[in-house]
Amino acid sequence: METNGKAGDNGRHGMVRERSQTQTPLGHWVKRDTNTGQFMDVKQDGTPFKGVRKEK
Repeated sequence: METNGKAGDNGRHGMVRERSQTQTPLGHWVKRDTNTGQFMDVKQDGTPFKGVRKEK
């Protein structure tokens, strides 16, 4: 069974909260703040952000 590790090891434990991501028609992934709805960041390599839930 896997564990999350120790506190203070500078690693993320679980999903990123208050964020979501969606894919643009060009294939880029866009991260969005769910509180304000503003777009925050774009990944252009075609891979989704880790730990961020996907919108439908």
